[in-house]
Amino acid sequence: MPRYVGAVDQGTTSTRFMVFDRQGREIARHQIEHTQILPQAGWVEHDPLEIASRVDEAIAGALWRGQLTGADLAAIGVTNQRETTVVWNPKTGRPWYNAIVWQDTRSERIVQALEPRRDLLRSRTGLPPATYFSASKLQWILENVDGVRAAAERGEAVFGTIDTWVIWNLTGGKDGGVHVTDVTNASRTLLMDLRTCRWDDELLALFNVPRAMLPEIRPSSAGVPYGLTRAGGAVAAEVPVCGALGDQQAATVGQVCLSPGEAKNTYGTGNFMLLNTGRDIVPSKAGLLTTPCYSRDENDTAYALEGSIAVTGSAVQWLRDQIGIIRTAADIEPLAASVPDNGGVYFVPAFSGLFAPYWRSDARGVIVGLSRFNTSAHLARATLEAICFQTRAVLDAMTEDSGVRLDVLKVDGGATVNDTLMQLQADVLGVPVVRPVVAETTALGAAYFAGLAVGFWDGFDDLRRNWQADRQWEPGWSEDQRQSAYGAWQRAVERSLGWIAT
Repeated sequence: MPRYVGAVDQGTTSTRFMVFDRQGREIARHQIEHTQILPQAGWVEHDPLEIASRVDEAIAGALWRGQLTGADLAAIGVTNQRETTVVWNPKTGRPWYNAIVWQDTRSERIVQALEPRRDLLRSRTGLPPATYFSASKLQWILENVDGVRAAAERGEAVFGTIDTWVIWNLTGGKDGGVHVTDVTNASRTLLMDLRTCRWDDELLALFNVPRAMLPEIRPSSAGVPYGLTRAGGAVAAEVPVCGALGDQQAATVGQVCLSPGEAKNTYGTGNFMLLNTGRDIVPSKAGLLTTPCYSRDENDTAYALEGSIAVTGSAVQWLRDQIGIIRTAADIEPLAASVPDNGGVYFVPAFSGLFAPYWRSDARGVIVGLSRFNTSAHLARATLEAICFQTRAVLDAMTEDSGVRLDVLKVDGGATVNDTLMQLQADVLGVPVVRPVVAETTALGAAYFAGLAVGFWDGFDDLRRNWQADRQWEPGWSEDQRQSAYGAWQRAVERSLGWIAT
């Protein structure tokens, strides 16, 4: 009898495959980075074929490391960078263009033209018009890549977010792969009605997207599997693929924020805070997104308020790769901790504009308060504080919309290994911050929903019993210190706005 559940976690910078036991403990993992393609300012792309290859390599590597075979897996879940857009030929398996990544801003012209339809988009999808979401990226491909629209009419060009691309390849690719997505990923396209969880004809017409290109929308935890892995593929066995969640919804499940009023914050390439609102669809007046949290059948969807921040961990990568003041991402912690404060420096890393709660695509990164006194250590500390201040802006908006005041913030993601960052986060928010034993809750959430689908876990109570705290940080700043620092950062945000060249 299979003893474990696996999860593909296809993220913005890397792909990992993780294997978990019934207690939610990690048994094995393998992780591989993929290339960031930056053709020009504001454009961010990935090679879909490289991603498909990395998925296979990650699966094979994790099974080898754990001395496992595909027969040891009861099911496989998939979680993914959301919004990133792929168009490919299902007959050949070849992409028509590179994947356009969620951070990409090339569709700004398309989005600006949608401003008169903002209220329609907000009410129908829970989302504002923004380059962040998939529909404008898909429209750009249809308008700018030769032959794609005609190919779509012939059934030779189909669309998917990364979950769809991964599942299609896992279940056979051009030799019979299934073309599906789940509710959480479909909701990030600007093409799905939030209430019916179905593709919306009026929205399809708004973006001039042929319905035939779109995948079938399925529940996040599918009792009937999406499909089976290929016996000749990386898994080397027929294993049900039956759980799919966008990465932030997966982390919410992995943190077992399964009741209304529970929230988590994930620290990755960007930051993403989700508050479970249960069956209530809560429209946001404070700049948040209203989004499905998960679904376990076609008639039962839980919803959430989400605050999406574009640039957090990727600001650390910028210090490493573009500026060169650190050699590895881990180096930022001792450098930032070597000074007692930011030396008056504030950093707004609006490389892709500002997401929640501002939604200003015309914002650009700024560093303010520099003097000759400042060193690389002050910039490093300002970078960590920027992550925390952006989270404060989102939490304030979440409190305004929901009336819920958090007693504690559950955190997860790769950056939570940075103890200095976590202490700063508690200081800036004024609430305790708690990290679970399994910090990579994104993969765990996908595994949980795959396992629930096949009876590996019986229900949510099993998942709640698995959650354990690793460490908690208490606030150390005074209220005056907290408000003064946040006010200075908000003034820096004002200077970041309106920098798009005309």
